[in-house]
Amino acid sequence: MNKFASWAIGIIVLVAIVGGMIWYASGPGEYDQFATCIKNSGATFFGAFWCPHCQAEKQLFGKSWTKLPYVECSTPDGRSQTTVCQDNNIQSYPTWQFKDGSRQTGTLSLEQLSQFTGCALPQAGQSQ
Repeated sequence: MNKFASWAIGIIVLVAIVGGMIWYASGPGEYDQFATCIKNSGATFFGAFWCPHCQAEKQLFGKSWTKLPYVECSTPDGRSQTTVCQDNNIQSYPTWQFKDGSRQTGTLSLEQLSQFTGCALPQAGQSQ
């Protein structure tokens, strides 16, 4: 095999790998419908980028976390709280506020979020 053919095959393999990664990253998340339902239920997830419990909450949703009704409470320097969170009297992270005005703090399980919002969890192994 000549040098040109080796380079061409290498480039094709590289393009295939990168394309596959882009396709996977842009595809739907496992909990997209559940997260959208939570958002549509009137719930709000208040958190801070530096909060490990907030990160754990997001990880429960995988890439579907971006569909949650998330409000960032920390200023970019991590030293202050945003006005929206001050106005909502958010004292700890994460804080979930539901349509009826009730609140829960700490990392909630998907089952708890389902109960508080009335949103059905997807069945195990079932794609949405």
